[in-house]
Amino acid sequence: MHSQVDEFIVTAQKWQAEMGRLRGVLLDCQLVEEFKWRAPCYTFQKSNIAIIQVFKEYCALGFFKGALLADPNAILVAPGEHSQAMRQVRFTAVRQIIELDPVLKAYIDQAIAVEKAGLSVNFKKTAEYIVPVEFQKKLDEDESLKAAFDALTPGRQRGYILYFSAPKQSTTRLSRVEKSIQQILAGKGLND
Repeated sequence: MHSQVDEFIVTAQKWQAEMGRLRGVLLDCQLVEEFKWRAPCYTFQKSNIAIIQVFKEYCALGFFKGALLADPNAILVAPGEHSQAMRQVRFTAVRQIIELDPVLKAYIDQAIAVEKAGLSVNFKKTAEYIVPVEFQKKLDEDESLKAAFDALTPGRQRGYILYFSAPKQSTTRLSRVEKSIQQILAGKGLND
């Protein structure tokens, strides 16, 4: 058991009992407990398997390669519209975790098997995303901006493309592009 996880659970304002129960389930499956991304993370042979996530409305057990898991109980949900690999099981009460205990252990065993098999999620390539017209126009007009954007990691490029694509109005998309140009030129991602 990791001391930072102890502190995380004890100082949490919400979901303490749920986190404690999930922690027990994960440790019963012989995973190594670590503290990453400011959350309890569980690994197998140094590979991330699962993470306990705390949100305002629920506590979740997140599977890093959840998209590769069979879900016969239909309990896995994507945490966001653009999530490609992560899947969560969400809880609002300890009794839900207790009721799903054997199912959760089976999913954890399956996640370990996925890791042992060396399987990986086939992520959508950055080139497959549609670049908003407003951003494409700026890239076409400014070679230094295009070079800076091309030099970003694929994840940072996707972040910008999704951020620029989200608004429905062209003026809002253009405003987001213009506000981000200096950050792109500096070689930084959206949240850097």
